[in-house]
This record gives sequence, structure tokens and C-alpha cells, in this order.
Amino acid sequence: MNQTVSIKVTVEKMKEMEKFYSEFLVPNNGEYVAFQANVNGVVVTGWLSKKEMQKVTFVGFNALEEARIWDDKAEVIETKAKPKEEWLCFDSQIGSDEVGVGDFLAPMIVVAAYVNEFDIKELIALGIHDSKKLTDEQIMEIGPKAVKKFKFSKLTIPNWKYNEMYSKGENLNSLKAKMHNRALLNMHKEYPDVVNIFVDQFVQESTYYKYLNDENEEQVKGILFRTKGESYFPCVALASVIARYAFLMEMKAQEEKYGMKFPLGSSAKVTEVAKKFVNKFGKEELDKIAKKNFANYKEI
Repeated sequence: MNQTVSIKVTVEKMKEMEKFYSEFLVPNNGEYVAFQANVNGVVVTGWLSKKEMQKVTFVGFNALEEARIWDDKAEVIETKAKPKEEWLCFDSQIGSDEVGVGDFLAPMIVVAAYVNEFDIKELIALGIHDSKKLTDEQIMEIGPKAVKKFKFSKLTIPNWKYNEMYSKGENLNSLKAKMHNRALLNMHKEYPDVVNIFVDQFVQESTYYKYLNDENEEQVKGILFRTKGESYFPCVALASVIARYAFLMEMKAQEEKYGMKFPLGSSAKVTEVAKKFVNKFGKEELDKIAKKNFANYKEI
């Protein structure tokens, strides 16, 4: 079972530790990470702080033994927060989710998020779980805190670009696959040692990789695909919440720009609002904010 240990050290001691682990260092561009090393399965991370004392964490099967090289009073951290029972993984992980797929008058957004062992308690405290179970008001309260606290990569495809790509032979799922791959790739380059990678499944694995047909684009491998992934993996739950928050902010900006409320989805109500939009702003403007392959567009 993995252990998590945290100790406080001086800046000088932090530099000494970095030198000590020099042959075990791994790339890490984290904003607050001084160094990271993988020592026989124990991940040692030095965290930068403006305070006098710095923090170093040890995560792994023999984390306590490694930590006591530097502090003989070090102890394993016992988390008091109870993880969501259905979550299946609590180690460092990267996961992605999307929003806006079925919305005629809204963009599509994909987010990949990184979560480590120390984030679990914070996720629970914030109330982060499947964004589909949270109200917009809750998302707007949690979202600003989540984007400041956690690492993520966000990709947005406005509908004018969606229409352009669709006219070139892409379809909804191929665009989603390419966006998921790019967002995951962005995060995996920042955290290359992460082996737990999860995607909220929308197509079969073989089909997903078939869509990644750009020879110049790297592919993230070793993904575990699972439907309703936000219910099983903290990183996908986090990605889901951040994606939904970004989506609501996009819609708010769009509504402020045009002075109209835009209902979500693709119902008859959405079609009626779109007709009013055309009467006021014209068809060319509609083409910028609507998915032209939807039945709503043909009806209008």
C-alpha cells in the first residue's frame, strides 16, 4: 500500500536533497515544484514556498523509510477525508472530459486535469464530483477555486471552427478524440511519470485511435476508457467540473455580446431562439455560433 509522508526543510536542505537525488531526477515543469525524483518507486517532490520552511513529500510503498533519511520523526499522513466510495484510483492521475457536444448554440470544450494523492482531500472538501450532478450555481462557486488550485489543460472549439472542420470530413467523435488527445498530451508532457490516464469513454478504444490520423501529432497511449468516468476517477471528475465552468463562462460572454439568453441542448425551444437570432443578426452571424450539422439548422 502506498504511503504518503511530508516533511519541512530549510531552503539549504532542499538544495542538498536535490543534489542527493540528482541521478533520480525526472522532468517536471510544475509551477511550485523545485525538483522531483523517482527513487526505487518512491516519488520525492520538493515544493517551493515563499515561507521560510519548504515542504518535501514522499509517496510510495517505502515512503516513510525514505523520508526518515532526512527526518527521523517523519510519519505517514493519515487522511481524515473519506474518499467517494465509487472512486477507483487515488494515485497520481490524468483524466479528461468534455462538454457542449449536444448543444446547438454553444461551443465544445475538452479539459484534461491532473490529480495527485494530496488533492483527494481538497477535491472532497470542494464537493467535486460529476458536474452533471451539480447545479450551475454550484459549478460557478466551485469552478473559480478549482482553476486556481489544480493543473489542467483546456481546449475550446468555437462553432465556426467546428463547422469548418466538419466540412473537411471530420465528425463529432473524431473532433472529440483529437481534442482529448491534445489536452491529455499537454498534461502528460508536464507530468511524464503519470501512468494512470483515464478518459470518459464516448467511442470504442480502437475507434478512438483510428480518429487520431495525424502523423505529426503524438498519441497518448495506455488510456483506460470508461463510460461515466467522472464517477470513478477523481481526475475525470475534476476535468468535468472545470469544463462545465469554462462552458458556462463562454455562454455568459456570448449572451453579453448579443444581449440574448441562449438555451442549451437542441430542443424546439432552442430552434425558436435561433430563429429570433437570425431575424436580429442574420444567417452569417448564426453560422458563427451554431453547429450547422444539427437538424435545428436545417429547420431554420
